[in-house]
Amino acid sequence: MLNLFLFNGGKSMDDILLMLPGPTTVDPRVLAAMSKAVVNHRGAKYGEILTETTELMSKVFQTPNKSYLLTGSGTAAMETAVANTVAPGEKILNVVGGKFGERFMKIAQTHGIDAQELAVKWGTAVTPKQIEEALDADEDIKAITVVHNETSTGVAAPIEEIGKVMKNYDALYIVDTVSSLGGDHVDVEKFGIDVCVTGSQKCLAAPPGMAAITLSDDAWKAVDNVETNTFYLDLKAARKSGDKNPPETPYTPSVSLTYAMNEALKIVMEEGLENRVARHHKAAKASVAAVKALGLELFADEAVSSATVTAVKIPEGITDADFRGTTRDKYGVELAGGQDHLKGNVFRIGHMGCISYKELVQTFAAIGMTLKGLGAIDDAGAGVASITESYL
Repeated sequence: MLNLFLFNGGKSMDDILLMLPGPTTVDPRVLAAMSKAVVNHRGAKYGEILTETTELMSKVFQTPNKSYLLTGSGTAAMETAVANTVAPGEKILNVVGGKFGERFMKIAQTHGIDAQELAVKWGTAVTPKQIEEALDADEDIKAITVVHNETSTGVAAPIEEIGKVMKNYDALYIVDTVSSLGGDHVDVEKFGIDVCVTGSQKCLAAPPGMAAITLSDDAWKAVDNVETNTFYLDLKAARKSGDKNPPETPYTPSVSLTYAMNEALKIVMEEGLENRVARHHKAAKASVAAVKALGLELFADEAVSSATVTAVKIPEGITDADFRGTTRDKYGVELAGGQDHLKGNVFRIGHMGCISYKELVQTFAAIGMTLKGLGAIDDAGAGVASITESYL
């Protein structure tokens, strides 16, 4: 018999509140949508669902350009963006201020692209001036990659301001909005983004395993001029299949995840993009205030802190295993740890997707009780009190 009690203290999976920078809690409507019968992915019915879903996706991206679904994680979309627009040997500028900026650069290197690194101190954001200086210094750069929301550090890059700079250059503007689309301001058309990618399991609050991409006319010109060096992630194949009647994907898609994305995007549009972004920003502001109320220190520069994840330094004398293990096993709240050199030094609170003050109250109650139990603070309720003030 399957053992449902997978956590210490008798906590089942259903008892755990996910406060991670993905995956996030999935709305019951989305889970129900996945239970629909699987249809022929080469038939008219799936074509209708695919059309509706990609049209909704473009509305959330805020672009008149067509969007494409990819059965894969956000990393698949990142690789699709780079491998199809920049040829081996050509130069790409990768902004690296965290694990996912680093990932963009590794993807480029894997495809034989001349990856130039624009290094930014972890916890800070790249500035438009730095982008401008880098492009002025090397006119051979064909594209730049920017991670809008770096979940490893809790930093948001100024993608709108960078877009204004990019209008003065021929280089393509590639932006990862995997953990920001639907939770922060992303306007592909207004910001001048040439290639924008996202994932299902973050602010869109769908299950993991699906990604999406949209391209400008300039980006498609680049695609047509680059000899395809990827099979599964070939955008020419995606466009050819997508132009069929009914539209298809080039290879077998996850039909059930398409249902999930369709329903999740409908929920986004029902709430309204501006309302949803405002809700995420309020949660971020409340989280930062609660962190301070507990006497903890933020990792990221507050001036560029993320709207969807808050990174916090673990107090000295406390181990990550004791802290996050207790919040999860004893109090039922799953937090994320640090990555790379931040492992064991920070924890991260994901406040994205279907969250409100209720989830934040539970989260900061768990954090406060854990820290008091470990002897790090005296007032376990300071964070909760701060959350209530933020939402009054």
